[in-house]
Amino acid sequence: MGDGSQSGKCPMSVDMSNGGHDTTTKVTGRAATQGACPFRGSRIGGAIGSEPQLDTWWPNRLKVELLHQNPIQADPLRDQNYAEEFSNIDYDALKADIREFLTTSVDWWPSDYHNYGPQMVRMAWHSAGTYRIADGRGGAGQAMQRFAPINSWWDNGNIDKSRRLLWPIKQKFGTALSWADLIILTGNVALEIMGFKTFGFAGGRIDAWESDRATYWGPETWQGDEKVGHPGEMVNLNKRWEGGPKEEHWDLENPLGATHQALIYVNPEGPGGSGDPVDSAREIRESFARMAMNDEETVALIAGGHAFGKSHGKVDANKIGPAPEGAPMQAMGMGWQNPEGTGFAQYTMTNGIEGSWTPNPTQWDNDYLTNLFKYEWEPKKSPAGALQWTPVDSDAPKTPDAHIEGKFEPLMMMTSDLALKTDPAYKAICEKFLEDFDYFADAFARAWYKLTHRDMGPVDRYVGPEVPKEVLPWQDPLPQLDYETVNDSDVAELKKSVLDSGLSVSQLVAAAWASASTYRDSDKRGGANGARVRLAPQKDWEVNNPQLLAETLQGLEKIQSQFNDAQSGDKKISMADLIVLAGCAAVEKAAKDAGVETTVPFVPGRTDTTQEWTDGESFEWLKPVVDGFRNYRNEEVSYKVASEHLFLDKAQLLALTAPEWTAISGGLKVLNINYDGSQHGLFTDKPGVLSNDFFSVLSSMEYEWKPQDAHELMFDINDRQSGETKFTATRCDLVFGSNSQLRQVVEVYAGSDGHPRFVRDFVRAWHKVMMLDRFDVPEARAEAMAASWSTAAV
Repeated sequence: MGDGSQSGKCPMSVDMSNGGHDTTTKVTGRAATQGACPFRGSRIGGAIGSEPQLDTWWPNRLKVELLHQNPIQADPLRDQNYAEEFSNIDYDALKADIREFLTTSVDWWPSDYHNYGPQMVRMAWHSAGTYRIADGRGGAGQAMQRFAPINSWWDNGNIDKSRRLLWPIKQKFGTALSWADLIILTGNVALEIMGFKTFGFAGGRIDAWESDRATYWGPETWQGDEKVGHPGEMVNLNKRWEGGPKEEHWDLENPLGATHQALIYVNPEGPGGSGDPVDSAREIRESFARMAMNDEETVALIAGGHAFGKSHGKVDANKIGPAPEGAPMQAMGMGWQNPEGTGFAQYTMTNGIEGSWTPNPTQWDNDYLTNLFKYEWEPKKSPAGALQWTPVDSDAPKTPDAHIEGKFEPLMMMTSDLALKTDPAYKAICEKFLEDFDYFADAFARAWYKLTHRDMGPVDRYVGPEVPKEVLPWQDPLPQLDYETVNDSDVAELKKSVLDSGLSVSQLVAAAWASASTYRDSDKRGGANGARVRLAPQKDWEVNNPQLLAETLQGLEKIQSQFNDAQSGDKKISMADLIVLAGCAAVEKAAKDAGVETTVPFVPGRTDTTQEWTDGESFEWLKPVVDGFRNYRNEEVSYKVASEHLFLDKAQLLALTAPEWTAISGGLKVLNINYDGSQHGLFTDKPGVLSNDFFSVLSSMEYEWKPQDAHELMFDINDRQSGETKFTATRCDLVFGSNSQLRQVVEVYAGSDGHPRFVRDFVRAWHKVMMLDRFDVPEARAEAMAASWSTAAV
């Protein structure tokens, strides 16, 4: 609100009829409040809006609003079929425009070596490199690089310029080309014009329209307490690490991937700016593993990426202006304004390290590894004061200056580069790459493809002419549907067989929920398709009650075998479909037993994958830490937040709204699917019936809620009159009554007219979860998602 020079006055109230000069006079009393600025606030300690907010007063409150991010109201393209529009782009013309742009240079941000290629590779890498396997968050999928906090991390310094350089191309192709796709495609084309053969490219990323408020990026403040020079100086290392780099116990806080605040991976100067390659190697291995990369992929990415371009560190970081989110109005969203010289070209300041790794920074070759291993390196300081390394040998080649014709500079390496030469495992991989350049090129191509596509989910989401035919293990492959699926009469027959099988409603619902609720909307992994709940590791997860699950699956396999054997031709039902269908049949019975007739939608077409096609180590990351739907809590994981906050996180990964979260939770509780068979949250005397008893008990004042001990993890629900304990509950049960926003939904379902509405909402939310991973039938999936938001009458 203005430049801060007015005395708390709203700039909207300036009288423009007098040339914009303030002509108001001091008014007291009631009239002073009329027409007052709606954004008034204390200016003490900062600008308007800097006064204490809701999170300041109640920092531990449950942020239910995180379930309603990126709302349809914020999306100007809510009526768009993006995959279809992208498919109709003149793809060759698009790539031609990118190629032409890459070898140009503009006055306001000149290209290094007259080639924007390396700069665009960095942009694409940093867009994708935020991905982390623990919760699937981050990555390039929604172009979150455009929003805070990511757009203002020090490690993304000057990437704001890269996107502005691309705007003419984005503007030309309009809404048929998302920023998310353009950023990655530009990185691919940049590699290609510099002589590298990429593995392929898939479009289909859909832009977000607001910043991501759900992802936990670390315990530090987003910009640190004060502006300092290098990433290693920004934060106290121990804020996200337990132990130290030279200690036996040295763990990075889950689910974080970056080793320091405001970085994509690691501090290039070593942990805390230490300059120790051994410690740097430990840090690299941990961080890249958190980003789903093994040792060979890690070395390939670093060695391949550092074959191009240069690092920038010509100016003291303390002279550089604020990041984009803190930049003044006239900067128009671009940060890091540099007051030295021209502020760009040879004066550019990014991470503080200055120089290039190779003599040919715009050409794909193996010079990076050759130079790293051929020469000895000694530490020195960059012009900005950052720690870097230079060749000891006088005969080492030099690299041309990026902007001054005829000038040459010594080569540069970072501490994180020396780590590849120091660590025995990394060294062996480097030596293999040095011996076989073709093998290295293929390894880098595959690692780059994985990096830039890891968060896209199943290949059904991939569009465009350069989608590779080869399906890779990290893409969670599924067999193609090569048989006729069941029709409506088959579904009716199968439902009857399921309900006559002797398997309980609770068993059937629990198996379907275990199968489908592995889905993560962050990276589109998991879900019921493939029936991986039958396979390791999911079949053995404690949260899935392995013994009961095995019994349920055995019963369903008999039904599947009998049905498929009775068919003529190619018709059959997969276990993936039958598990979901059985859960749907059980929900219908539970609703009917509660007095509400309903039909639960079912869309066939899922296929069964195999153990061979399932990466057990990768899928282990999908195991929940807290699953309040089933009152599961993994005691092997240390907790820094309360269970209900992790439960909220689980709901957000399932793309649930607050009403959906409430309806599903209350329904699953009365359907009695707690992972250990406990009675916690089972606020009913009719388990297995889809009643609204959960909500009635939560909203009733007939009970007292008493913690069982000082930890306040378990509670007794006692009758106020008799003192008798009627029920028990966990924090994940009681949160729906204690949180002010969730309680309002509870009261709707607990009302005298609330039961039919609850059943309707439960069924819609159930169908949505069962369909979350059905990108193979986008119309049906979209319909399920839309129906879950519907407010149609019961």
